[in-house]
Amino acid sequence: SEKLLKVAASVPRDNMVSLGTCFGKFTKTQKFRLSVTALDFLAPYAKYKVWVKPGSEQPFLYGNHVLKSGLGRITENTAQYQGVVVYSMADVPLGFGVAAKSTQECRKVDPMAIVVFHQADVGEYVRSEDTLT
Repeated sequence: SEKLLKVAASVPRDNMVSLGTCFGKFTKTQKFRLSVTALDFLAPYAKYKVWVKPGSEQPFLYGNHVLKSGLGRITENTAQYQGVVVYSMADVPLGFGVAAKSTQECRKVDPMAIVVFHQADVGEYVRSEDTLT
């Protein structure tokens, strides 16, 4: 916000660590890992989306991967290992993931196969509220 920007202008640049919303962090291997705090900003612009059935929402929010049995819909032409935004069937963004299977592979796999790897979800607000920044 503009108000925050004006307050930050009074802090010397050498003392400033960060400003604004944290979108994610770099791992020790220098890979960027999205944080759930970026969900509200990125979800409206997501090209690849996955919708989960109501029975699979809670396991995803507890940090589990999405299984084929819990898959409601998936965007056409989603490639394997493509980043996706996970939605409930009511179009509420729940978190981020990585497609474990492409759209075509999802049609053929057994119901217990993982189709989306969990990356971040809104349940993290409750699970790790002390460490989220």
